[in-house]
Amino acid sequence: MKTLEHHEQVTLMRWAEYQAKTRPELALLFAIPNGGARHPAVAGKLKAEGVKAGVPDLFLPVPRTWRGMAFCGFFIEMKAGRNKPTAAQIEWHVKLSQQGFRVAVCYGWEAAKAAIEDYLG
Repeated sequence: MKTLEHHEQVTLMRWAEYQAKTRPELALLFAIPNGGARHPAVAGKLKAEGVKAGVPDLFLPVPRTWRGMAFCGFFIEMKAGRNKPTAAQIEWHVKLSQQGFRVAVCYGWEAAKAAIEDYLG
């Protein structure tokens, strides 16, 4: 994960941890460690364990009805700067959406925070 994106995600997770005192469902928000450069041996082990390219960065396993549609949970792809989703990420977003999950690409922690607050209502 690029440094700016890393810092944005860390800030979001700190916000969620703090907010979980009054919004307990935020304690369920977790990261999916798919990105980043790794030693080939570590990358091989992770791939064997099921890590897949393109899976979004974060998941909030909280079902909600959002804008009149029922969702099983909320996946978030964090981005920073001019970074755009890859073809593999877009493919995952489509497939997850087809399975009943809300998926959003958020540029920075504040956009992710706003998307989460909007989703949770």
